[in-house]
Amino acid sequence: MIVRTWTGRVHPGKGREYLAFLGGTVLPQISALPGSLGARVLRGVGPRSDEFMVLTEWTDLESIGAFAGPDPSVAVVEDEARALLAEYDPTVHHYEVALEAD
Repeated sequence: MIVRTWTGRVHPGKGREYLAFLGGTVLPQISALPGSLGARVLRGVGPRSDEFMVLTEWTDLESIGAFAGPDPSVAVVEDEARALLAEYDPTVHHYEVALEAD
């Protein structure tokens, strides 16, 4: 399994709106793709804005490429998300799951 990670920080007061967009639009689209195994969104609440880390799980790098395009290290950020984000990583990181515990 491959985990794809990405982080972004929303404009002040936009955390709930961003979560609603992810949960209502982005995550359902990702879940429907072949090779998608699930996703998690982590939220860090800061004094001025919230930071989010999105972790998606995939069967392999080929599945990620079908989602992300020819360069899977480039972040896929929808226009609606860009409007809510104060800053975000333009690249993502991929990790092979090496050890797991329940």
